Amino acid sequence: MARLFLLFLLISSFSCSAQESKKLDWLIGKWQRENVRPGRTAFEIWERNNQGLTGIGVTLQGSDTVFIERLAIAEKDGELFYVANVSSNASATFFKMTSYDESGFESENPDHDFPKKITYKLEEDVMTATISGDGKQIPFLFKRVD
Repeated sequence: MARLFLLFLLISSFSCSAQESKKLDWLIGKWQRENVRPGRTAFEIWERNNQGLTGIGVTLQGSDTVFIERLAIAEKDGELFYVANVSSNASATFFKMTSYDESGFESENPDHDFPKKITYKLEEDVMTATISGDGKQIPFLFKRVD
């Protein structure tokens, strides 16, 4: 009986996390970055699949790819995380969601070198992704293009 109760709790907590992650479905689509260096273009593309939300961030210099970042919003141990995987890191970096709703989220990893905090905010048709830590803050402005 105790095992059945624990199984029920596990399933309930996963379902709650999956339902809660749907609050972030506003991310789904293609976002063109507005504030890039001259000669560059950048975008993020987000989609929902059976693992949750997955995305890719790409920066191009002309037709050459100069940066790729694989992204995800994933549930781990009953909590939501923003996951960033860039080639310069040995493995993916997990940022724990500290708050989220239908227009944004904050995620943190105080043990990461930089950034320590990642914030996404949607205001009308502009999405601002800000990375910050150790007194430094870098905003990335995006407009939906799909």
